[in-house]
Amino acid sequence: MAKKEKDEDEDEEKEEGAEEDAPVKKKPIAKIIIIAVAALVVIGAGTAGALYYFSRSGEAKKATTSAVSPPVAAVLWSIEPFIVNLADNQGERYLKVVMQMEVSDMTVSAEMEQLKPKLRDNILDLLTAKTYSELMEMGGKQRLRDEMVTRLNSFITKGKITRVYFTEFVIQ
Repeated sequence: MAKKEKDEDEDEEKEEGAEEDAPVKKKPIAKIIIIAVAALVVIGAGTAGALYYFSRSGEAKKATTSAVSPPVAAVLWSIEPFIVNLADNQGERYLKVVMQMEVSDMTVSAEMEQLKPKLRDNILDLLTAKTYSELMEMGGKQRLRDEMVTRLNSFITKGKITRVYFTEFVIQ
């Protein structure tokens, strides 16, 4: 009987050992599963972040490319040179100006051709009212440009003059 009891004790110990081994085996498997799930979550989040980033940068590039359109060539209207006496020194100083005007579109150019005598007259009035010191002071030429644009735009109905360019400006 002692042998039988011994065998039973060994069987019980084996069963207990088996029970103890089973949780030990479950622990590494559980750890592996937890690590695998965590890795999948991290990889998924990284992929989602990368897709979001690259799709946003693609939209930004599209917006930048669509916002920057090819430069439109300016429509320039030329007018014959002006030679006028300035208002100071009893007309001893004179001004020679050659200019071109940038207009909003071609229809303005056609209208300005029809209004050329009226526009030239107004430019002559403006230039002869200026003195040497007004034109030579800081910002004098820019003020003259702005005054010309304002005056001449009052006559134009189909568009506008956007800028005046002096290609020659000589005071003697």
